[in-house]
Amino acid sequence: MKNEIVIFDNQNVKLEVNMKDETVWLNQMQMAELFDKDRTVITRHINNIFKEGELDKKTNVQKLHIPNSDKPVTFYNLDVIISVGYRVKSKNGVAFRKWANKILKDYLIKGYAINEKRLKALEKTIELIDIANRLDDRLEDKDAKGILKVITSYTKALDLLDDYDHKTLKVKGTNKSLKKIDYEECMNVINTLKFNESSDIFALERDYGFKAIIDTIYQTFDGEELYKTTEEKAANFLYLTVKNHAFIDGNKRIAATMFIYFLNYYNMLYKDNALVIDNNTLTALTLLIAESNPKEKDLITALIMNFLA
Repeated sequence: MKNEIVIFDNQNVKLEVNMKDETVWLNQMQMAELFDKDRTVITRHINNIFKEGELDKKTNVQKLHIPNSDKPVTFYNLDVIISVGYRVKSKNGVAFRKWANKILKDYLIKGYAINEKRLKALEKTIELIDIANRLDDRLEDKDAKGILKVITSYTKALDLLDDYDHKTLKVKGTNKSLKKIDYEECMNVINTLKFNESSDIFALERDYGFKAIIDTIYQTFDGEELYKTTEEKAANFLYLTVKNHAFIDGNKRIAATMFIYFLNYYNMLYKDNALVIDNNTLTALTLLIAESNPKEKDLITALIMNFLA
């Protein structure tokens, strides 16, 4: 995310706070104002934090450019701010900790924090709430802990989104089979869909384009299959059926139907008595393919394979 400025305004203290990399950044003057302490006190505590090895200076300090300054100013992230707050307790510090917790939860809920590193930042915030509780028994941390529990349960999905954003998805799939779906049987299934009753052009094939798709997923070159695993065949089957517009009408609906048919044919539709691809996921994947740039084909099919694997 881009560097953003958010405002902390409480207990007669107003600060413009840098939100960068999903954390809070303050300089020494801001911390002095925040905790109502002299800057020399803040400096001493920060030096001791790094000297005692409580935090690593390299990963918790950044030089940032600010208005009306000829040179970069040293800023410290939330971990440092919290650690300083442990050492200099004040009424203003309690107010800031409550505010920081709310800000980070908002960023998490909006989807910015999507990987393990950012989840650890939230865990650090929970630790901060525990400290604040000892200073102010009116603070309730059960909501924050509840959010942490919910988000943590979706770690795999968040990691998958992170890999997708950074184009680092790994192609997954281990299943192989000598069986092949049959074009005629697929067309029989398609022709039984309810949409045929309300449209004269639904499922009308263009120049055997759908047959060509089936031939493609089983294509070989020099004795080697183009798509080696069943997961890879399934992903490309869905993608090509959506994108190639083999039918005059109903390509997305047909693609989704045939994808489920394909998974069921290879006994891949269920895992541990649960659907591998549920209704919402199937809809989302189909629409994602339809709206995607053709240049992203490998990325999209890798995403589908990760769902299956």
